Amino acid sequence: MDLADLEKRYRAYVDAYRGADGRLPLMMELKLVHTFKVAENSREIARGEGFSPHETELALAAAILHDAGRYEQLKKYGTFRDSDSVDHAAFSRKVAEEQGWTAAWTPEDRRTVLEAVLHHNKRDVPPDLSPAEAKIAHSVRDADKLDIFRVTEERAADGDWRNGASTAFWGLAPAERPSPEIVAAILESRPADYRHVRSLPDFVILQAGWMSSGLHFATSRRLCARRGHLEFRERFLREITGPSGRADVDAVCAKAAEALAAAEREAR
Repeated sequence: MDLADLEKRYRAYVDAYRGADGRLPLMMELKLVHTFKVAENSREIARGEGFSPHETELALAAAILHDAGRYEQLKKYGTFRDSDSVDHAAFSRKVAEEQGWTAAWTPEDRRTVLEAVLHHNKRDVPPDLSPAEAKIAHSVRDADKLDIFRVTEERAADGDWRNGASTAFWGLAPAERPSPEIVAAILESRPADYRHVRSLPDFVILQAGWMSSGLHFATSRRLCARRGHLEFRERFLREITGPSGRADVDAVCAKAAEALAAAEREAR
């Protein structure tokens, strides 16, 4: 598997979406940056978890391809919101296959990477994947979440969430408290249903929930802790919720803190 060639071909594909001035539309540029941040996270996870060299290659390939369909999604539908367009993971797999990026790989490698791409945004990794396939799927899911933490923090700093007009947050507005359904799922260590995301606190507390039950690898939780992602969300949630939401915020953040602390203890 030639990762340098894969990256070259991927970037050439993305270049086709550039304007006459050579620039990508802003949201596409952010998606390109995100893709290679996810690849960096995948490498760190692979190193921390002791992946073999071949497993590391598979994880990096899945990271590069996981959002390959986002550019055409935005061009065709004008949004990154899957519920208003297409399932971007399935679309990304389709683009990867149509572009022939995996054609020269072994059938096993092709299936492993494409299954990871297909399931990176799903609530669960399906039980019918082999352990080897599930390992790579979990790696890209964790790496993606770690960069979503970064993106959220950068977009929150812009302040456009204050008027409910944020493109990064789907126009979600602050609310008195997060949805009870989401809080209950997090505290019971169940995957939350994204259909219950109705406000900005829902969106942010969902991410805090990932820290206790949504990150598969201990290395991912350690990276999360060392980057201060929980502390940011605790501060931000206190800013965007009212007094009635504080107990929910405290409970979810306490559960996340314990999970991150446990991962740090494992490393000692």
